[in-house]
Formats: sequence, C-alpha cells, structure tokens
Amino acid sequence: MTSLVFYFQVHQPFRLRRYTFFDIGVHDGYFDDTENARIVRRVAEKCYLPMTDVLLKLVERHQGKFKCAFSVSGTALEQMEIWSPESLANFQRLAATGCVEFLCETSHHSLAFLADREEFEAQVKAQKARVKALFGKEPTAFRNTELVVDNRVARWAEDLGFKAILGEGADHLLGWRSAHRVYRPETCERIKILLRSYKLSDDIAFRFSNRAWSEWPLTTERFASWVHALPPEDQFVGLFMDFETFGEHQWKDTGIFDFMAHLPEAILRHPRFSFATPSEIAARFDPISRLDIPHPVSWADAERDLTAWLGNHMQRAAHEALYSLAPAVRKAAAAGRTDLYEKWKKLTTSDHVYYQCTKWFSDGDVHKYFSPYSSPHDAFIAFMNVLDDLARRVARVQQETPVEIPTP
Repeated sequence: MTSLVFYFQVHQPFRLRRYTFFDIGVHDGYFDDTENARIVRRVAEKCYLPMTDVLLKLVERHQGKFKCAFSVSGTALEQMEIWSPESLANFQRLAATGCVEFLCETSHHSLAFLADREEFEAQVKAQKARVKALFGKEPTAFRNTELVVDNRVARWAEDLGFKAILGEGADHLLGWRSAHRVYRPETCERIKILLRSYKLSDDIAFRFSNRAWSEWPLTTERFASWVHALPPEDQFVGLFMDFETFGEHQWKDTGIFDFMAHLPEAILRHPRFSFATPSEIAARFDPISRLDIPHPVSWADAERDLTAWLGNHMQRAAHEALYSLAPAVRKAAAAGRTDLYEKWKKLTTSDHVYYQCTKWFSDGDVHKYFSPYSSPHDAFIAFMNVLDDLARRVARVQQETPVEIPTP
C-alpha cells in the first residue's frame, strides 16, 4: 500500500519595526507588534481557521482514514496565543482527533544548526516540551527549519531521540533513486528520513492557480490519477508544503479549499492508497538504503540549498554577527536578564536574513512577496541596528554583574 503523507508548515516571525541608527541606545522596542498582530489575524482569517475546519471535517467524514501532519514554530504558537487563540484551539482540536501528528523543530525557526549546537539543542528541547504541553503528545519526528537537512543535522536529531526526519527530495541528492522510499541518513543508525515529492507538492503549493500551466485548472480527479499511476513499490508520497498555501498564497477563489476537501475521497477510491503520518511511515518501513547528504539541502528556491539565507555578504555578515553574541547573551540570561536572551532568540528566526536575499527572477519574486522591507539593504540595516543595540545592553549587563569571590 502507498500512503500519502500531507505535512504542513506553520510559521510566523516576529517582524522588526523600522529601527534606525538614532534608536540605538534609546529604546529596545525592536518588534512591530502592531504589524505582527495584523498579519497573524489576517492569515488566521484567510487560512488557519477555514483550512483547519476543512481538515477537521475530512477526519470526521473519512472516519480516521484521512491523516496529516504539522510543524508549528514556537514563534507562530506564541503569536496565536496572543492574537489568535481561536486558531490555536483549532490546531488542538486536530491533535485531539488522533489523526494529526505534530512534529518538532527549532522553537524560533532558526539556523542555529549552522553556528551553535548548544542553541540548536536548546531550541529543539524547548519546542518539544511546548508541543507536548499544547497538543498532548511528545513529538517523535523532526523537521529542521525550511526542511534543511544534511548528515550532521540528521545525526543530531537522532541524538535527541527522534525516529524520523523530513527532507527535500532534490534531484541532485537522489540521482536515479525515488523520493517515495524510506532511507537512512549516512552516519545514522536509527533515524529514518522521509523526502518531499517536490513535483506533486509544488503542483498544489505553487502551480495550482497558474493559468499559464499546461495542467490548469487542476482538479482532484486529475491529481488523484497522477498519484494512482505511481508504481506499486512506492512506499509513500511526501506532500510537504506551507500551510498558507491554502487561502493566503492560493486564494479561496482559486478553488483550493474545495480541491482539498474532495481530494481524500478521490485518492481513497483506489484500494492501494491510504493516508499516513510521518511517524507511521517510519514505523512501517525499513530503510531501503543509506542516503548520503554531505551538504545542506533545503526546500527553498531552485537551488535547494542555503543561498536563500546566506547567499550574499550582507546575509553572512548578519548571521555571523548574530551568533557571535550567543555566549554573551546566555551569560546575561544566567545573570537574570532572560529578557535579552528572549529578544536574541527572536532575532535567530531565519526570516530576518531571508529578507536580505538579493536573488532575481522567479525566486526573487518569492522573496519580495514575503518581505516587509522595500529592499534587502533596508532589511540588513534594520537588523544590524537592532543587533547593535542588543549587544550594547548585553555588554552593560556584563559590566554590572558582580564578580563572585570564593569563600576561603
């Protein structure tokens, strides 16, 4: 039997306000709460609430045969708790059905794995505890920020106790092999990797409303026929996408909600197909072989690498400056200034360097769509101004911290 694995990413960053050079040393109001509240409420109205309602009805209608999975970043959870508690309640209702799995990731959707293992593990452990507290079950599957994975990340996830990790089924990674099989990352002994079927995923996430696409309009029957034509040896099909595909990127009037509401019925008409969660697939199948991932692979842009976040000098400078502050900010937290550590963690959210991307062509259009800034340079300046102010406040704490004199 071949199972469809729907996985949805839910994420919201804490966007920065227009923090200028003249604000440095004056105030630490780094984040634009007005804009963050407006955006999360808009996305809740257009996507989170209507789409979770669709999924709840699908679980009920198909009596547990429809299943899916989510990862919800800690920053998104925090914003829903503050500004859209009804959205969080719907996600909790999905968890209560027993048909929806919630995965773990870094709490702040960060790139900590590249620079600071201590911070990476701290954020993963914090997110694991939060997912268990909110959704009633400790996560056993992991997905790194923007699906970035390599041999090292997979090993770290294994060391943290996860049984499965998600990744991108990039052509340069797989070669002749299929993304529809379970693999074991090189250097790992227990964890299994499930890969994204990028063509079928992007047919829904990106091409669904593209009138220039030869397959437009995409119907449930046509999509189901593509799935049903897959070879019987395929173990699963990873349909991994941003949850905002539904209602935000693909608007309601494209028919995206109706498409999803009727797709499970069309898939289940064929007795060889079912739905499953990532952990169910990992438990059901042994790896068919090892998969070597020597360099980070992501689901972003045409390159499927890290250039969306670290592709230019501004991005690399911002990333390096941010993580150079990590030891000092942790010391400040130990001295009682946990507020500075919390602000710093919100700066680790990968969106801040993503906004600084200078790519052109179609990928550049995607970056421009998500950015609240008029240019990548503006994003860089705002971020570095905030980081400058935070570094000064951290340094002040270090100067004020009394030196403990050992008792003889």
